[in-house]
Amino acid sequence: MISERDIMGGLAKGLAVIETFTAEKPRQSITEVATASGLDRATARRCLLTLAHHGYADWDGKFFTLTPRVLRLGTACLATMPLPQIVQPMLDDLSEKIGESSSVSILDGAEIVYVARAAQKKVMSIALMPGSRLPAYCTSMGRVLLAALPEAEARALLGPGPLPARTGLTLTDPGAVMAELARVRAQAFAVNDQEIETGLRSIAVPVTNARGQVIAALNIGLSAARGDAAELPARFLPRLRQVQADLRAMLR
Repeated sequence: MISERDIMGGLAKGLAVIETFTAEKPRQSITEVATASGLDRATARRCLLTLAHHGYADWDGKFFTLTPRVLRLGTACLATMPLPQIVQPMLDDLSEKIGESSSVSILDGAEIVYVARAAQKKVMSIALMPGSRLPAYCTSMGRVLLAALPEAEARALLGPGPLPARTGLTLTDPGAVMAELARVRAQAFAVNDQEIETGLRSIAVPVTNARGQVIAALNIGLSAARGDAAELPARFLPRLRQVQADLRAMLR
């Protein structure tokens, strides 16, 4: 048990500030960071200026952006994780064979974090790479991972709702998402039809270890112009299932 007196509050606040920067909000003012982090403006300002002083952020006098130096934090973590090293060659082979992009992600709270990716074509407006984050509730990999949780835990992660609508097709009612999670749990795969971004469809399966524990999710993403949502299981599930089985044998 970690005691509260052993916690460094300043470090916790700095990390909270870093986490406010996302693909949707890469450039923020002090006020925006304070609001997103829950910190008061003065504290947010000190954290941001400290990050800028040490080269982790740039400041133009009004707006802050993170610098590539921040990647050292995530890269160090990814480098010590065996999962990316194991799955990357499999993703490269899978994507080469099918001509579509494939990814593996893990669940971190209410978000998925990409740990490996093989990109054949750009299918999203943002560049996805290891370390990229997306909301779990409206992504195929996120739903696979949420479906593996106890229902009460998954429901708590969704919150009271309504959830943000990323497109006109996004399920925003937590009850509707929970119903979809039940379907995903029963069929052991998830299909996403343009809920995270218009023009993007994907299909995902869980990645389990040798003990049957879900530790990650594997997906194939493609342009909506290259396949109807109803066709994805027949087209891609056999390939995904093969990679799934190969990984299960390798992951302890």
